[in-house]
Amino acid sequence: MTDWSDFLTRMDWYGLLDLLISAAAALFCITVHELSHGYTAYRLGDPTAKNAGRLTLNPIRHIDPFGLVMMLAAHVGWAKPVPVDMRYFKKPRQGMALTALAGPVSNFLLAFLAVGACSLIFRLPTALYDHMGVYILLAFLANVAILSVGLGLFNLIPISPLDGSKVLFSFLPDKVYLTILRYERYVMILVLGLTFFGVFSGPLSWLMLRVLELLSALCGFRDGPEYLLFFSDLFQYLHF
Repeated sequence: MTDWSDFLTRMDWYGLLDLLISAAAALFCITVHELSHGYTAYRLGDPTAKNAGRLTLNPIRHIDPFGLVMMLAAHVGWAKPVPVDMRYFKKPRQGMALTALAGPVSNFLLAFLAVGACSLIFRLPTALYDHMGVYILLAFLANVAILSVGLGLFNLIPISPLDGSKVLFSFLPDKVYLTILRYERYVMILVLGLTFFGVFSGPLSWLMLRVLELLSALCGFRDGPEYLLFFSDLFQYLHF
């Protein structure tokens, strides 16, 4: 019993809370991203995602475990791809491009809303937000903003099978487009390897900061990126 009490005493509860908040934010960002893909495809005439049960806010239906870990570790990652059958689209390649673009666009809109919410909270009198519950909310919103921007930018990279490639390939001849789709899974292995070794981390970190600065300016959130980065890791440094 003493050993168990000692374990609980030494437990980094604030670090655990920080991890849980980050995981919740990552699941939220992934869910919005994939739901946007599926819903856009559905509106364009493809019921595949709906029939597969992917038009849902249940994050379990969208999780790719390794992609989630990468989001928590490197602020970039991915989810389980939403199934799309481009044969249902009246204009297959254009429909595929719009479906692909919907994911990153939804993430940037989500980040904008999260930054805007942070800005509104900071405009409240100090007495209204200076307690634990609001700090947890700010930490969640900050993580949502950062992870959404990272997810959106990462998926805009024009490398198959990321979303950016679907937009780029819509301008290519049919023969080239279909050839690229045929080898998509092999390219994905390469992308996973490059991500694991941090090849994208430097450029993406720089771009993420620039996008966060822009969103903060649009929301009137003074020193926004610095506050967002602080609150995203708040419970690693503060004990209330």
